[in-house]
Amino acid sequence: MKFARACVAGLAIALGLAACGGGSTSSGAAEPGGSGSALEKTTLTVGVVPVPSSAPLFIAQKRGFFREEGLTVKTEIIQAPQAVMPKIMNGSMDAFLTSYVSLLAINDSGAAKLKLFQHSQEAAPGMASVVVPKNSPIKTAADLKGKTIAVNVLKALGQTVTNAHLEQAGLAPTDAKYVAVPFADQLAALSSGQVDAAWLVEPFLTAAKSELGAVEVIDTMSGPTASIPVDGWGVSEAWLTKNPNTAAAFHRALARAQLIAGSDRGAVNEVIPTYTQIPADTAASIKLGVYSMEVDKAKLQKLGDLLAGYGYLKRKPDVTQQIAATLG
Repeated sequence: MKFARACVAGLAIALGLAACGGGSTSSGAAEPGGSGSALEKTTLTVGVVPVPSSAPLFIAQKRGFFREEGLTVKTEIIQAPQAVMPKIMNGSMDAFLTSYVSLLAINDSGAAKLKLFQHSQEAAPGMASVVVPKNSPIKTAADLKGKTIAVNVLKALGQTVTNAHLEQAGLAPTDAKYVAVPFADQLAALSSGQVDAAWLVEPFLTAAKSELGAVEVIDTMSGPTASIPVDGWGVSEAWLTKNPNTAAAFHRALARAQLIAGSDRGAVNEVIPTYTQIPADTAASIKLGVYSMEVDKAKLQKLGDLLAGYGYLKRKPDVTQQIAATLG
């Protein structure tokens, strides 16, 4: 449990979930980038969650990609995306890392008009699972009928993907009871019997297995929810309209770094300890999602449909309307 608690400040994964802490880093700007057009803004504030999905931005900083585009990028550790909507709407924050659950929910609520600016990660096997204590009689998803499952946030990604697996096992989502328990407290909740099972992400998943001998019952990033989109970078429609040249420059730098993150695990491992509390040895061993260049629209639509089907959104979204046009 010491390991899990040491990681909590940097590890409430960006899945519609809260991050914690505060701080900033920056990458100095120099000459304008290669677009040939004047930048509307040269200093940007970007909200980041201290999880692996933010790695491409820090790769771009480390390698000077923002500076080459004439940009200074300052980062601010944020809470759940919903909490920073006032800053997005008043322009004091330019962009932010958001789970797709949060982006879809914010747009569904009408609180803001957001666009996916650059994809970050989709799920990969082993990065998030439902686990039980080592001596639990629960062996399969079907055994979760009537049981209590801890998720870090209700009606978010964890509950959504677990529901899909319960249904595959012949259960209804209402056959299990979900309770909200912060990731850092879930190991204690499991070991004390407060909950029967817990949905955990890395590195809490690794901690639960190593410290408690927890056993995986459902790999929630496989089967019916394999490769489900996890998160990306969001901006407001108004910001895109007001800052087209800056948006293009920022996107070019992010996209370059995204390509590196997707092809070089070492580059990701190198930056993760610089903005999270994940130790270097853990960063090199945890399961990561897939850093691809573009979100799979069909799978994003599936996520939106699941959220609406479970009543977490008021209506089924048209996800194609929530993705920004490709920038230069």
